[in-house]
Amino acid sequence: MSRCTSQVKSKFTPRLIGAPNTFDHRVFIQQNGSVLSSFHDIPLFADQNNGIFNMIVEVPHWTNAKMEISREEPFNPIKQHAETKAKGDDDPLDVCEIGEQVGYVGQVKQVQVLGIMALLDEDETDWKVIVVDVQDTLASKLNDIEDVERHLPGLIRATNEWFRRVSFFFLFRSDLQDSRWKAQKHLSVEKANKKYATEIIHECHEAWRHLITGETAPGGISICNSDNITIANSPEFVRRDDPKYTSVPPASVKVPALIDPSVSKWFYISSAQV
Repeated sequence: MSRCTSQVKSKFTPRLIGAPNTFDHRVFIQQNGSVLSSFHDIPLFADQNNGIFNMIVEVPHWTNAKMEISREEPFNPIKQHAETKAKGDDDPLDVCEIGEQVGYVGQVKQVQVLGIMALLDEDETDWKVIVVDVQDTLASKLNDIEDVERHLPGLIRATNEWFRRVSFFFLFRSDLQDSRWKAQKHLSVEKANKKYATEIIHECHEAWRHLITGETAPGGISICNSDNITIANSPEFVRRDDPKYTSVPPASVKVPALIDPSVSKWFYISSAQV
């Protein structure tokens, strides 16, 4: 599928605060130096006519720090989480970008949707949207999930297995005394095509719209937004002189903290049973 990718460029940049590999580290997203909400101010579409979406990089390829958008903090910066649960709860929709280029935390990529995977168990479904960066060398050849199987044989199966096993691993660690981990061993992963994936994206986007407009109670989610890029007249639009905005620290890039060798490891997937 041909894309006019040269006209699709990201206008967002990260604002780094504190030392990477620490729980104080924050990555805000900004536009022309002004902070935006990672959750609420980045438009769903980069180019709606061509079906090109925006996605935010939380965990780049080949890294293992669990970086995730903060639901609770104003403007929803990306931060490192102390533990990971197997399933999300009111989080933004998870996206897995399969291109060759390694991104960086806080990068806003322009992507095309290829399909979706569902981690299924008896409690709920955890969606993982499969996309490719429109600038990737394979982007013109990938239009749907079947194209991934054709041009990248084995990738979807390996990704399925990775998500299934890593979900089990983290649930086992965080719920060691909880009998739910036994059922997680039987968690399955199913995949669906681009059409179905797009329907899920719009369904989740509609749920977000109810949240940001005040139709749904936010609970503990911060719905502060600054530039009304995506929603006009939202109930928590924050002006530049508001303390919530002025309290966002300026950029302060620091040397990354050392990583404990006990967690800086590679794990390889095999066919052995868990």
